[in-house]
Parts: sequence; C-alpha cells; structure tokens
Amino acid sequence: MEDVRLASGAPLEPVAGDDTGGTYFVCGDGAVLYASSEGEAVLIADSVTEALETIIRLPRWCEGIRPGLDEEQLLAAVREGDEEAREQFAPELDARRAALLSGLGLPDRPLFELAAMAESAARRTEPDHVLLNAHELGAYRLPGDPPRRSLRDVVLAPGREALERMRSGEPGSWEEVGADAVLRAGVIRAAQYDRRADDLPLLCFLLERENTERTDWFHERLSAAVLVGLHGRTEDVQLLREATGGWVTDAEGAVSRARKEDEECHGQDPAAESEFTWIELARRQGRTEHARVALIRMLDDTGPDAERLRELSRALERLGDHAQAARAQSDLLSLQDTGWDRAAEAHVLARLELRKGDLGAARRALERARTAVGLDGAAPDATVSEWHRRGLGRMITQQHLELVITAVEAGEADLARETMRHGKVLLKSIADGFRSSLGDLPARATWAVARLGRGPS
Repeated sequence: MEDVRLASGAPLEPVAGDDTGGTYFVCGDGAVLYASSEGEAVLIADSVTEALETIIRLPRWCEGIRPGLDEEQLLAAVREGDEEAREQFAPELDARRAALLSGLGLPDRPLFELAAMAESAARRTEPDHVLLNAHELGAYRLPGDPPRRSLRDVVLAPGREALERMRSGEPGSWEEVGADAVLRAGVIRAAQYDRRADDLPLLCFLLERENTERTDWFHERLSAAVLVGLHGRTEDVQLLREATGGWVTDAEGAVSRARKEDEECHGQDPAAESEFTWIELARRQGRTEHARVALIRMLDDTGPDAERLRELSRALERLGDHAQAARAQSDLLSLQDTGWDRAAEAHVLARLELRKGDLGAARRALERARTAVGLDGAAPDATVSEWHRRGLGRMITQQHLELVITAVEAGEADLARETMRHGKVLLKSIADGFRSSLGDLPARATWAVARLGRGPS
C-alpha cells in the first residue's frame, strides 16, 4: 500500500489487508475505511465490530449488492454471490461464517439493517474521511456512485431553514438573521433561488442590514439589491441607492438595472453558480473539511487550465491548506510562457512551500524566480526588463529574506547563508522605494545569519 493520509489530517492506522491489495484503516474516530488497490476508498462502518460483521455477512463477492436495493433484492444478491462462492472456492462457507460470527460474538442482525448501516457509513466518507496519496496529494475516488449531498445543498441549508422561519414570523428569527452576516448571506442566496412576491419586506430588511454592516462580502448586498429592485417601488429607491453606490436614482431605473444584473450575474438557478461560490460560503460557515474536499476534488479534475489553477491555489491558501495550494501553484507555474509570469508565479509557489514547511522546495521555487528574471545567468525575455523597478522585485526579495529567517530558525545554516547571498544581490537591485517598503525584514535576516557565527562564505 502506498503512503496515504486523511485530507483532514486526522489519525489513520492500517489494520488489515485483503488478497486484492486493498487495505483496511481505523480512523481517529474509530470508523473503518477501506482503500482498494485501484485508487478507491470508502468508509464501510462506524467501528471495527461493525466492519467485521459487514465483511463476513456482506462480502465483496456479492457483486449484486448496491445502494437502493429493497430487502428482497438484497437477499437475492447475497444468495447468488454466496452460491458462486460455495461452488468456486468456499464449499464450507456457511460453517465458517457461523463459526466466525459466534467466535467474535457478533450480533445476528437482519441483512437489510446491516446493508443500511454500510450505506450510511459510505455517505459519511466525505468530508472527514477522504484518503489522499501522501506524496502526490491526489484524493482516492469514491467507488461507484454513492448517494451524497452536494456542497451547494449543505451550505444553503441553514439559509433555507432561516428563510422559512422568517417567512412564518417565528419569534426572534429576523433578529437572529440580522445579527449574523454569514447566516444572512445564506438567507439572501436562498431567497434568490426561491422567490416569492410577499418577500419584499423581508428583502428590504436584509438589504438594510447589509447596508449598515458593509462587510467585505458585497455579492450578497448586490443580490439583495437586485431582489428589491425588481419590485420597482419608489419608496425603496434610497435604500437601493445606498446599496449600489448611487447607480439607482428612480424606480424605473431600479427595475431596468435589476433585470439586467439578474440576467447577467444572478438568476434563479443555483446550479449556474460557480463552484467557488459554495466553497467560499462553506469556509465562512466554518465547514473547513467540506470546502477542502471540494477543492481537492476540483484540483484532481483540472487539466492545463491556468485561470482555474490560479483560483484553486488562492482558495486553498485562504483555507490554510498550503500543501494543496502549492500543488495547484506548481501546475500553474508550469503553464507560464513569459519570464514575468514565471517569476510572479514562482514567488507565490515559494511562499506556499515555505508556509507548508518545505524549505528545500521553497529554495527551488526561488531559483526558478531568479532564473526567470536573469539573475542566475540565464538570458531573460523582454517582459522582465524592468522587474527590479516594479513590485515583482520586492516580492521576490521578500520571499528570499523570509526563507533566510525560517532557515535559521530550523537550523538550516547553509541554506540560510546561501539564500542571504542571493538576498543581498536582490536588495542592491530593486528600487529604493521597494527596498524601504520591506521595513526591518532585511535587518532581521542579516542579524539572523550573523548569529549563526562564521561559516562557509
């Protein structure tokens, strides 16, 4: 079995294997995960005891077992599979199965109940039990097509529920939503996809709160403004003017602009929204693993698409998963055609590698940045002729100095000294304004190396 780990970082212990090359793992919460040699992994039970019962009574040779069977179909599938096993390789199947169940003290529960337990466990594989290749960081696939709830439905559920409470006039519901910016975002999204003519007072209330708080998340404010504007009431013009920076001046204009925005940017179909919309809402809701798994699955399915890789890298970095962000960034860097773009993306890769703790990878990324701008002897292209007089020079220099300090703290003296030599060249190359904008970082890096004592020059 290759080296693996859970995407969540939770404990994982291999406890058994099978004759097909698959491995059984016990997770930190006691659940049992099975990984095949074909790159698939699924939760099979909530405990070792339940896993043993499932393996013994619903073995893998019963190929007809699948989600959604009724009791009669399930029993028929098990009978057919067991009969083939008796004929081909296990003539004493019944006696051995009975001995195992008795010897292990396992319960004799109905097969339909046991199958339902296994299906329930499979549905809980995501988000907390997703298996990764520890080196390449790709995720194991789910076998077949197990029923699972989409991320969109997961993150919209709180908003949908709160919207219904507000519509029904449940005491305290309006105050609850008004005080919680994240819940309010979900309610606005829910109202966008489930529009009702009598929602206008509710929509005006939501828009007033968005105007008052002015969070960084302006998309919900604009969505609420569109929903209010579509009603075309003169008394809402001032509210809409505040929400839209003044582009609404009268009721007729409000309707016209709202219709245009609704057609171009909003609409009533949640399936038309970018996947990143739901990932960002999941992050804001604290559903870190839901967001992480969605991004990893997307990255696994992404080919040579620079814009998508860039968005994935930044989203993973915001989530704090610097290893996966570096994976996306490395693929992005390989697609760059100009010296400027290679240097810019290489400096980002260095930052991510440094934050994930791989100092050697950070050093290699900075080598690629220096090569791109012509500092390591290679002839740069025309796109980087002014790199040292622009922000790119500052960013590359900053990453060198931060690597110096981190290398000293990690006891990597040679790496610290080597990187500082390049850092000094960069500090002499970049414009004075950019050098001064680095603050005390150059001094801290210099003193960090000085404290190492004398060493190879």
